[in-house]
Amino acid sequence: MKWRILTALVATVLLAAVAVGYTVLRAAPVPARDPADAAPTLDGPGLLVRDTRTGLLAVQHPDGRRTPSTLPCARVYAAAGTGVCLLEGPGSYQLTVLDRELHRQSNIPLNGVPSRARVSASGRMVSWTVFVTGDSYNGGRFSTRSGILDTRGGTLVGNLEDFTVDGHAPAPDANVWGVTFTSDDNRFYATLSADGHRSLVAGDFAARSLRTLKDDVECPSLAPDGTRLAYKRMLPDGGWRLTVLRLADLAETPLTETRSVDDQAAWLDDATVAYGLPHSGTGADVWTVPADGTGQPRLLARDAESPAALGAAPG
Repeated sequence: MKWRILTALVATVLLAAVAVGYTVLRAAPVPARDPADAAPTLDGPGLLVRDTRTGLLAVQHPDGRRTPSTLPCARVYAAAGTGVCLLEGPGSYQLTVLDRELHRQSNIPLNGVPSRARVSASGRMVSWTVFVTGDSYNGGRFSTRSGILDTRGGTLVGNLEDFTVDGHAPAPDANVWGVTFTSDDNRFYATLSADGHRSLVAGDFAARSLRTLKDDVECPSLAPDGTRLAYKRMLPDGGWRLTVLRLADLAETPLTETRSVDDQAAWLDDATVAYGLPHSGTGADVWTVPADGTGQPRLLARDAESPAALGAAPG
């Protein structure tokens, strides 16, 4: 009798333990999905890039993991939940505006090979630059076309070369490229090439005008605080040196990146700029360097280019 009672007690305890264990297992929270396994968005934090191994728009997370999208892009950029992809298709390109979930909002055909793309800090204004051929004034060599789209008002200017320059009609050989927006969504900076000179220009979108400021400034990029421009300065040997221009007095600070950077730099914050540098083959890596002329370049993302900080407000 005692043995039967003991056996019954043991069985009861085991059943209770199994029941408790089952309850604990069912009540345990489901582990959160790894953000790198989810579909990418423009919410951040992280870095939007073009993955040079696949050609796809991708998001690199702060821990270094990367989440690809399904969008083949030649150039990408984003700010305030608005993205832009210079979309590669069979034998053609188009500018595609994206929302924060990477849904396509609008498409504009591009008559040229994509080169640059930018989004204003508010996410409202989008710009692009493409290389084109066949302009009679350029002897059939490459020239550029740059445009701006107001994604809220719908206004589209497909060629900034039609803007007046210092109050006059533009030169026949005028080319504009490398747009970067100020915080008011109307003014911008860009590079103008005309009459054998390359100049920094300040643009007014509403007035359809450009005003020259300084020679030898290419592919400007406005700092988030609006006080400085990072750009590539042409060297006598034909390369480029990353430089920062203080707008208040046009003072220049060469950065410590001494390799030739043929890119429109992107500000990660007020103290750091990022840029792409080609490596072997057709790939590239994203590097950063302090914007005050100190420090040393640092590798940020391998096999990537066209960086844009997510969760920040670049220009």
